[in-house]
Amino acid sequence: MIRQIGVEELSAWAREKKAFHLLDVRQPCENATAALPNSQLIPLDELTMRVGEIDQESGVPLVVYCHHGVRSLHAGSWLAGNGFDPVYSLSGGIDAWSQRVDPTVPRY
Repeated sequence: MIRQIGVEELSAWAREKKAFHLLDVRQPCENATAALPNSQLIPLDELTMRVGEIDQESGVPLVVYCHHGVRSLHAGSWLAGNGFDPVYSLSGGIDAWSQRVDPTVPRY
């Protein structure tokens, strides 16, 4: 089972300057509307072909996010099954981030 991280915990990681890598698995048009800072965009439907582009340092958490958390669960499970560790799915996705952490991030 893939681990999940809440938006409040991820926000705390950012405030504490904890190292983590953000992977956005939404479509480019969604990313253009709203994105978390310093995230890498690889749409879910391209993930298996572009997995080599993910630059995860050993032991640094990979946090996968999407709009509400469904695609990130699928992507995170696949990534964990293919050697990435640790991998987290952002519970509630960028929509939860917009509602509970940073209301300046547009909702759609």
